[in-house]
Amino acid sequence: MIKALALLSGGLDSTLAIKVILEQGIEVEAINFVTVFCNCTTKKMGCSAGKQAADTLGIKLKTVNTSREFLEIVKYPKHGYGRNMNPCIDCRIFMLKKAKNYMGETGARFLITGEVLGERPMSQRRDAMRIIERESGLDGLILRPLSAKLLLPTIPEKEGWVDREKLLSIQGRSRKPQIELASHFGINDYPCPAGGCLLTDPGFAQRMRDLMQYHPDFDLNDVHLLKTGRHLRLLPELKAIVGRNERENEQILTFTQDDDVIFRLIDLPGPITLLRGKTNREFEELTASITAYYSKARNDKKVRISCRRLPVEREETLLVSPLPEGELKKYQINPG
Repeated sequence: MIKALALLSGGLDSTLAIKVILEQGIEVEAINFVTVFCNCTTKKMGCSAGKQAADTLGIKLKTVNTSREFLEIVKYPKHGYGRNMNPCIDCRIFMLKKAKNYMGETGARFLITGEVLGERPMSQRRDAMRIIERESGLDGLILRPLSAKLLLPTIPEKEGWVDREKLLSIQGRSRKPQIELASHFGINDYPCPAGGCLLTDPGFAQRMRDLMQYHPDFDLNDVHLLKTGRHLRLLPELKAIVGRNERENEQILTFTQDDDVIFRLIDLPGPITLLRGKTNREFEELTASITAYYSKARNDKKVRISCRRLPVEREETLLVSPLPEGELKKYQINPG
């Protein structure tokens, strides 16, 4: 039996592409690349959207976390960024090279992706697809079942492994054809129709640009923090992150490091604020005032704030006034 390897994000497109090929009696195994920027999920599922899709399809899945390697792609994309901070062409090349290596282990003859011609403006143009195939070393071996009839025949089609007449000609950004196809196949539970990447989100991209500008040697810990709380740039080398609820407070504490300074209200429930970078008493008092502003004590004249430098070198109480809203705005990286 002919075997194919599929890129499976857990989104609708990749799920449908695999189903179309399974319907032709071809064995399919899937590989799911997870990064810190993965957003194709629900809060309850964590990053298991790919696993859910594989279970629905009844196929084997290998999940690979490439977050650390992928940071270098984000920092130095050969083919640049999309509208926000998304290095889509470099991302596809990166994943396909990884998938090509795994093909040898599984005995797969070709690769399946859920790409749709014209759906994404950067990586799903004809010219971009050709660049991706060439630079990944997979010329002729990438089958895109959802748009195959609009593209040149691939090796699997030429060799008769796949019946081209049973492939599709979907193109453009409308989701209607995919949703109708999902209904035809009885696929009703998918976490995000078109996949998800935080780097395409304008708000997250703004935070990412700020991080790259002021802290170019950032690591995964810094990126995880971008995903939670309110972010304020106090100085080029100094940043504050304020939790918006109990869950975010817990997340912020999870990613603390030595030399971070933690602020919290003493007399009331409220936000936890993490201060990271080179600081002094002036900016610790400023951060305490910011913490007070985002609490129920916003209108009080004075608020007691605990200030603790990790790893618990010192802890003290600061008595501050909540920062006026007009002052706050000049520090915000983006609203929220």
